[in-house]
Amino acid sequence: MTTVVVGAGIIGTAIAYELQKRGRQVVLLDKGEVGRGASYGNMASIAVTEFMPASRPSIWKQIPGWMLDPEGPVRVRPAYMPRLLPWFARFVAASRPAKLRQLEAEGAVLCKRVYDDLMPLLKETGLEGELTEEGCLSLYSNEAEFRADREHIDILERFAFPHQLLTGAQARELEPALSDSIGIAVLFPQNRSLRDPFRLVQRLAERFVALGGEIRRGAVAGFERSDRITAVRLIGGDPIAAEEVVIAAGAYSGRLSKMLGEPMPLETERGYHTQIMSPGITMRHSIIWPARAFMVTPTAGGIRVGGTVEMAGLDAAPDYRRSKITVRRAQTALPDLRCANFTEWMGHRPAFPDTVPVMSASAKVPGVFYATGHGHLGVTYAATTARLMGDLITGATPPIDMRPYCVDRF
Repeated sequence: MTTVVVGAGIIGTAIAYELQKRGRQVVLLDKGEVGRGASYGNMASIAVTEFMPASRPSIWKQIPGWMLDPEGPVRVRPAYMPRLLPWFARFVAASRPAKLRQLEAEGAVLCKRVYDDLMPLLKETGLEGELTEEGCLSLYSNEAEFRADREHIDILERFAFPHQLLTGAQARELEPALSDSIGIAVLFPQNRSLRDPFRLVQRLAERFVALGGEIRRGAVAGFERSDRITAVRLIGGDPIAAEEVVIAAGAYSGRLSKMLGEPMPLETERGYHTQIMSPGITMRHSIIWPARAFMVTPTAGGIRVGGTVEMAGLDAAPDYRRSKITVRRAQTALPDLRCANFTEWMGHRPAFPDTVPVMSASAKVPGVFYATGHGHLGVTYAATTARLMGDLITGATPPIDMRPYCVDRF
């Protein structure tokens, strides 16, 4: 039985590897190089504490400010706003208190599984050493900033995720490069980092091929089906016959689902990073400053600075002012950080309005499955998604209730 997995980022590559292990003959298909999309530029964090839905009860009041502030935590390009209105309507609807509790639980269920699935995957690929021992420090300049983030801490306490409250001085003992302006910090010990997330995708692809899997390069033109899926058609190439197709193309999955007559409310949260190879400082922990919307991670042989969100669709040119904004903000936390020998990057994170991924069979086309919408948690959820999708596709019983992650929930 041939299974075509469309999308060779961390999610698609992990699924392809899992299915090949389980005896499927898998073709991993992507229009670009394996792992060169959002999986290449993510912040390398296993962010098990970051499952809180982005939409909150007061969020609609912030939308006008997002459009007007070019340096705000969420930037919406005005020309794109009309296309975003249906997505934003669902986003605001997800902020109802009862709905929030449900979405928080659905994210927590996945995050509770992460290390149970990730550690065996790292061992199989010989990458145990890629996972750091250190966690993430969440920074606050004062008590007011900490209170503003208290809802996040309360949710973690409700779901029993470990964390440790620190004074600014205690945080500087862990990371001496931190500014004296940091008054409070919270250590999330489970939010460990990968030394190079791109290396993980590459190694998974190598193991997949070693098991007999095939990697193909090509852009999808459409699909062939009778009473179920039969083939994937390529632009300028021969069709690939398939008894099963897994759509795991990140932010581009929505375009593919439309070809199958199954549109989904998937948007791209465009993310930017600056990879600094001569930063002038050393770090052991990743850091995040919620009030200033940036993150810094030691990864890929240097220090990576990222954060904020831009809503502008899949086709607009990058605006690298976003990268420069986050570097300036990072220097308020790390005053000796130098931006030398650096590169800037932009990628597309796939985002559903309720922040919960889709991991399910198609509701319309037998033989089609979806695994997309992981947002900021693609590398975090990758091993767990591969395990769950492997069970769904092969007919095994998944270890959790998969109904909350169905494609037809919207």
